[in-house]
Amino acid sequence: MILAVLEAHDGNLKKISPELVSAARSLERMLAAGGVTLLLVGDDAQAAAAAAPLGDGVLTVRGEAFTAYAAEAWAEAVAQAARDVQAKAIVLGSTSFGRDLAPRVAGLLQAGLLADVGELVLDGGRLRAERSIYSGKVNAQTVSLSAVTVATIRPNAYPAAAPLAAAGSVRELAVPVDAAKVRCRVREVRRQEAGRPELTEASVVVAGGRGLKEAENFHLIEELADLLGAAVGTTRATVDAGWRPHSEQIGQTGKNIAPSLYICVGISGAVQHISGVLGSRTIVSINRDAEAPIFKISDYGVVGDALEVLPPLIEEVRKLG
Repeated sequence: MILAVLEAHDGNLKKISPELVSAARSLERMLAAGGVTLLLVGDDAQAAAAAAPLGDGVLTVRGEAFTAYAAEAWAEAVAQAARDVQAKAIVLGSTSFGRDLAPRVAGLLQAGLLADVGELVLDGGRLRAERSIYSGKVNAQTVSLSAVTVATIRPNAYPAAAPLAAAGSVRELAVPVDAAKVRCRVREVRRQEAGRPELTEASVVVAGGRGLKEAENFHLIEELADLLGAAVGTTRATVDAGWRPHSEQIGQTGKNIAPSLYICVGISGAVQHISGVLGSRTIVSINRDAEAPIFKISDYGVVGDALEVLPPLIEEVRKLG
């Protein structure tokens, strides 16, 4: 069996979840593992129902220890679910959630860990992961030597899985947790104001950098984003300058994004920023410097001053309605 640990928020599966199912199905075919079981931890019955048509079965883990994310408790839940279904492999998203949880699960199961995977293949009976490192400059290959493997999958590495003809069963798994072992607890959750999509979930992201010259000019980024139904992002330099909140920062010290379309304006393309956008399917860059590193990873590029290019672009997008 292959176990896919899905992510949900407010009753809805996150964008990465159907992609994890696709990765799990691919693994199941390679390993002849006997099916795909999906796991959802937390009080989210609506998300479990949404997941049911995607796998052969859905396991849920609920209870007081799982009302909010607590690393030790959730790792124990995933490990017990893996033992319950005799999983040959466990896949999680290469998200802030998955990157925190996966090594803990691997430790509990004494399993190999393949991190930030772009593709999984079978090599001589062992799972081999291929992934980009050093901001896409090098492709690394890592082989799991253990009987059970834990892997975190990069967003957009696999297509979203289509529903099966018949929905799988939903079963609740009881996981007792020793409260003394839970050393970190969530005391408060501050929700993002409604309006724009969450940065890591958005299919379109519009981001601005220091090329906008001053914070007041970010209204152009917001206007274009709102016309496209997009999230707003930025760079560490603008956050450090106090122009934008840290919640919008993209890159190594911010968030990794994987939208279908990424429009970056006035961003030169520092290594730290590029590492956070490599999962984007299409990148459009606007920068006055024709030699800016961002153009090396862009599908389309416009050489020009952001303050001159954005207003007519916004007007043309508005005409398209």
